[in-house]
Amino acid sequence: MEADKRTYYVSVQSESVMEQQGDSAYEFEIQATEREVGQLQELFEALEDTDNIASVRAHIPYVQYHNDEVNDSYDEQLKAIYRKIHELGTPETKAHIESMGILNEKQQDAL
Repeated sequence: MEADKRTYYVSVQSESVMEQQGDSAYEFEIQATEREVGQLQELFEALEDTDNIASVRAHIPYVQYHNDEVNDSYDEQLKAIYRKIHELGTPETKAHIESMGILNEKQQDAL
């Protein structure tokens, strides 16, 4: 139901979803149900878990970034977060994420 959707403010940097605009700095505004917010928070938790593993792995100097499955997993988790924010985002949020090019697979393959 569209009526269940409320406005939330999302910070990817601090991995948070806030109900009040002034609670903290945020990058994106979304319209979501409580269930959708829960899904986004689960994605943030998965990113944090992957980040913790990557932090430990970072102390192994001989594994290059582009050959590291943990880094690939982190990148995929981050893209999943941006996909979800894009899905739930306001028109301004969607336009901003599209301008970043993070969801454009062809552009990402070129990097």
